Amino acid sequence: MPSLPAWRLDGWSPPTTARDEEGGTHSVADRKGQGDAATTRPRFAHESEAEFARLLDFYGIRWEYEPRSFPLQWDEQGRVVESFNPDFYLPDIDLYIELTTLKQSLVTKKNRKLRRLRELYPAIRVKIFYGRDYRSLLLKYGLAKPAARSPSA
Repeated sequence: MPSLPAWRLDGWSPPTTARDEEGGTHSVADRKGQGDAATTRPRFAHESEAEFARLLDFYGIRWEYEPRSFPLQWDEQGRVVESFNPDFYLPDIDLYIELTTLKQSLVTKKNRKLRRLRELYPAIRVKIFYGRDYRSLLLKYGLAKPAARSPSA
C-alpha cells in the first residue's frame, strides 16, 4: 500500500461545497439537515439524483447531497489530485450512495475509484447503484414505466 501524507492519517478531509438552486454556495456545515423539506434543495448534477432525493424525501429518509470528498491520490507535494465524492449520505444508517446511470466508461472509472476508496477508507460504507439497479428501484416504487416487451416469436 502506498504511503499516505501525514495529514491524511490524521483524518483530515478537504472542505466541500455545493450550489443550491439559487446559485448560492454552501459549506457542509451550512447544509446540515439537508434533505428535509424545510431546507433549500441543492443543484443536482443529474436528474436521476433529483429523483432519488424525492424518493428519499417521500419515505422520510434523511440525506445529504455530496457532503464529503474522499482524497484518493496525491502528488509529490501532498496535494490531492484525485478524489471520490459520493452523491448522497444517509446519516441515520451511516451509508454513502453513488448513482451511476450513464455511460459505461464512467461506470468503469467509478468502479476503480470505489475500489481505491475501500482500500484507503475501509470503515466507510458505500453502495453504488448502477443503471439497472436504479431503474429497478424506480419501477418498484412506481416512479417509472416498465420497458415495452418485444412479442414472443
